[in-house]
Amino acid sequence: MSADCVFCSIVDGDIPARTVHETDDVLAFLDANPLARGHTLVIPKSHAQHVKDLDDGLASDLFAVVTELTPRVQSTVGADGANVGINDGEAAGQEVPHVHVHIIPRFEGDGGAPLHAVGGERPDLSDDELDAVAEDVTAAIDG
Repeated sequence: MSADCVFCSIVDGDIPARTVHETDDVLAFLDANPLARGHTLVIPKSHAQHVKDLDDGLASDLFAVVTELTPRVQSTVGADGANVGINDGEAAGQEVPHVHVHIIPRFEGDGGAPLHAVGGERPDLSDDELDAVAEDVTAAIDG
C-alpha cells in the first residue's frame, strides 16, 4: 500500500467508495466523477503504479473481474456498449498513480468518441516503419 494513494486509502477503508464487486485481490467501485452512468473503476488492492508493475497472477485476476463486470454494468444501466481502458502513465492521462481499469458505459448518440480519439493526431508511418516497430516490440518481448 502507498500512504499517499487515494485508491490505497479506498482499499483500506479510509475513504468511502461505492463498491460494486470485491475479491481477495481486486476491488471495483463507481467512479466518483463519472463520464457516464455506471462508470466503474477496477483496481488491484495492492499498490501498482503502472501496468508493468502487475505480476501475471494479479493481471489475470484484474482482467477476470473486468471481463465479468463489463457486460453486467452495461446491462444494469441499459448501455449499448462500453469503452474499457487504462491510462498508463502521466503522459497517457493517468491521474491517480495506481493501476485502474475504466469501464465506461456508452449509449447511442451520447456524443462520446472511440478510444482512437485519445491518441491525438495519427502519425503517418510507412510499411517499413511499422515493420521496424513490430520487430522491436517482438525483440523486447523475446529478449
